[in-house]
Amino acid sequence: MNIKISPSVLACDLSRIGEECAAMEKAGAHMIHLDVMDGHFVPNISFGAPVIKSLRDKTNIIFDTHLMISKPQDYVDDFLDAGSDIITFHVEADCNIEETLKKIKLRGVKCGLVLKPATEAEAVIPYLDMVDMVLIMTVEPGFGGQKFMADMLPKVKELHKEINKRKLDVDIQIDGGINAETAVLAVEAGANVLVAGSYLFAQEDYGKAVGELYDICTKAAKMA
Repeated sequence: MNIKISPSVLACDLSRIGEECAAMEKAGAHMIHLDVMDGHFVPNISFGAPVIKSLRDKTNIIFDTHLMISKPQDYVDDFLDAGSDIITFHVEADCNIEETLKKIKLRGVKCGLVLKPATEAEAVIPYLDMVDMVLIMTVEPGFGGQKFMADMLPKVKELHKEINKRKLDVDIQIDGGINAETAVLAVEAGANVLVAGSYLFAQEDYGKAVGELYDICTKAAKMA
């Protein structure tokens, strides 16, 4: 299992977001998680493609862009042009899922689908051969700093089993309430990409924080 750490910038010092992204790259993070919220699909507003574009020349790290927006199909080109390397959007969004995935893939960028806590794993299974990643939310999307929902882990196990059964190369990402303890639970269930916001950005030494989380998850993956 290839463990990847993706710090969520929602928890960083947003007045220094470019420096924060560069610092996490230097710390050894594998990607940066960029939560885009439109105030409609989720009850909060964050930032859009212009901010991501402005960050692109500040760091070479992979931009893992999570679209929490109502009509992702209408905006994916904007986020691709801005420099996103991975784009995930919600199966619950108002769009043609297959067409939106194809639109992203045609640009040579990785794509993925996201599940809210109330959505069952079955919703993404028909698209598993089209995606590079499935993101399972372990909090209600829209706000950072929420408590990890352990009852989402069976969903991770179900998807992990199906991906292995079909011999697919699909990452399982977890986002919400990730720390040293909950990350281990997620990895044991089958996740390999950990989104962590408050837990990482609250640390004084980013390199130590990222390294320790990676080491803990790698050890858990070997034991699973």
